[in-house]
Amino acid sequence: MDIKDQSPDKLLYFMRIMTLIRKFEEGINSLFGKGKIFGTSHLCVGQEAVAAGACYPLKEGDLVASTHRGHGHAIARGVDLKKLAAELLGKKEGLCGGRGGTQHLSDMESGFLGTNGITGGFIPVAVGAALGFKMQKKDNVAISFFGDGASNTGYFHESLNFASIYKLPVIFICENNFYAMSIPVQKSTSVKDIAMRSQSYSMPGFIVDGNDPLEVERTVKQVLERARSGEGPSLIEAKTYRFYGHSKSDMRVYRTRDEENFWKSKDPLITLPKRMIDEGVAKKEEIDEVCMKAEKEINDALNWALSLPDPTYEDIFEGLFTK
Repeated sequence: MDIKDQSPDKLLYFMRIMTLIRKFEEGINSLFGKGKIFGTSHLCVGQEAVAAGACYPLKEGDLVASTHRGHGHAIARGVDLKKLAAELLGKKEGLCGGRGGTQHLSDMESGFLGTNGITGGFIPVAVGAALGFKMQKKDNVAISFFGDGASNTGYFHESLNFASIYKLPVIFICENNFYAMSIPVQKSTSVKDIAMRSQSYSMPGFIVDGNDPLEVERTVKQVLERARSGEGPSLIEAKTYRFYGHSKSDMRVYRTRDEENFWKSKDPLITLPKRMIDEGVAKKEEIDEVCMKAEKEINDALNWALSLPDPTYEDIFEGLFTK
């Protein structure tokens, strides 16, 4: 896609969102290492362009259903950064009162249905939201994010079949980072491209460069118009790569450093600004300013959340009911 056709404001917006996601994930990774956050975490460092590009053309009332690797989707959908940080730190001021944590985030005010710890578990939830839109005669659309491993689950196949039969306004976006935990996609999946599976369910299928937010945005915008007009669902496969392991305990012994370095050369936070500068769309100083402000937003959010007191024993009983 010719970057000169894009407005500088739009490109700088993508840089801001991708930087927010990257710095948030790096900050969370650091807090895990310091013992400030417990449990596990699945980071999307390297995959920022998919969330940024896919959420850009959405409007108020559209809904996003995420995965276990969902901080980026939440940020791209516009959740409050301070409340997001507080949630991961288990604070009362978090999006879900500190009870949901990384795998059960939700913020309906932002149109973010939530993250989910079950592989493919939120695909049918997005379909249910789309069914609701159709029954209520709304022109909103639901987006379902999932990984390559989820494309081999019953959730995926049943959801695509149901959505196609009823022509539901839902977009299925597979973030193919080539590994389902440690299993390479070519060893777990019977088709060369996951987008080919759209043919079994009579819907369009697209393959996009998941490291290019412009390409992701253009394709999502196209299928959004199709969904809003009542023509039904679409499947997009965004080929991308996670720079970190599957989770914080993953040492990545199943892939080579040469492979990782190849994909790091395609880092969207490096390639997009380079294109912007080379094509004269924006100056380096403008890009640096946007990125520095985004980094400060994340640092402020994390520091604010860290300064909050821990919940008390009495807080445990808030929101519980009994007869």
